[in-house]
Amino acid sequence: MAQAKDSAAAALQPTVHASCVRIGDRGVLIRGASGAGKSHLAFALILAGRGGLAPPVELVADDRVFLSRRGARLFASAPHYLAGLIEIRGLGLRRLAFTAEAAVDLVVDLGADDAARLPEPSARRVAIEGLEIERLPVFAGGDGVQQVLALLLTESAPD
Repeated sequence: MAQAKDSAAAALQPTVHASCVRIGDRGVLIRGASGAGKSHLAFALILAGRGGLAPPVELVADDRVFLSRRGARLFASAPHYLAGLIEIRGLGLRRLAFTAEAAVDLVVDLGADDAARLPEPSARRVAIEGLEIERLPVFAGGDGVQQVLALLLTESAPD
């Protein structure tokens, strides 16, 4: 009976339209409008990890993401029916190794209206489920892979 309740609760848990990968030990939630390139960015980051350009990168979820707060952390996971699937434009849904969940440390907003060459510090934070999380606004047509990897692999210059 408990398993049935758990399954029913999972079925009712709200999802967000996003993708998520884990880069090393950091979860990256990728948001944007339909067609903005969320799946493309997720797969490009996975390829960067496999090519040695980044720490290992694993798929967490594509298209729909469960978000849940546990203590002072936000966790992302895939609905069971989408676990291990990613959409590759021109190929359709493809199966890929994945990890069950990741703690979200970075939110990437594709096609962000407030993306700027030198963003204000306030544009670099977002509140989700009452938690402040680092945010990377990427302008439409921007190189999200380069920006994500630069953010994760470099340090801020002093003011």
